Amino acid sequence: MALDLPIPKKIYAHGFISIKEGKMSKSKGNVIYPENLTQKYGVDATKYFLLREFTFDQDISFTPENFVNRYNADLANDLGNLLSRTIGMINKYFGGKVDTSGLKISDIDKKLEESVLQNIKEVEKLMDSLHVSNALEKIWTIISDSNKYIDDTRPWELAKSENKEDKDTLISVMAHLVENLRKVAIMLQAYMPETAEKMLEQLNIKDNDWDSIKWLLFGSFT
Repeated sequence: MALDLPIPKKIYAHGFISIKEGKMSKSKGNVIYPENLTQKYGVDATKYFLLREFTFDQDISFTPENFVNRYNADLANDLGNLLSRTIGMINKYFGGKVDTSGLKISDIDKKLEESVLQNIKEVEKLMDSLHVSNALEKIWTIISDSNKYIDDTRPWELAKSENKEDKDTLISVMAHLVENLRKVAIMLQAYMPETAEKMLEQLNIKDNDWDSIKWLLFGSFT
């Protein structure tokens, strides 16, 4: 008001962070400083934990154990495992490059694509309403579905086959995994920019435009 600027019409405030002893307070001396977490786990992981745990308009309970559990389960196992498995298989089966020209899409591929696009629509709605934690849940649904897709399609068995149909299926599987990771990386730029950039670099993908996450498959993946 003193600066003669318009007063905000809406204010969004996060809840309190509590620990086992109750709410954090400088007077109690029970404050956990984010610097300690960022030094050990990195800025992106710390941001991820806070944004994922802070459900809209509710408080958060913090313990070192739930931070580590979230870090291991979501970042190391779910996302990290999906990325490393996908890149490893592309390098092993295709020498680092998958040519998707003439790609043949199966029913399981179509089902995955439809699910991914539906979750993307939900992410956009939730981000617009500032439900950032719920938006992250939808992104992780894509990651979980992609890991399940690997288990269901069993690309390591397809790679052993001399059947052309199996080879075509393997190409489609790898293409869909890369495409899902591309979309996930673009959406994660709002949460974990360094992680998202590294993902795109490892996938050798330069396109990080938000609108492109609504595409299906494109070009050749490397």
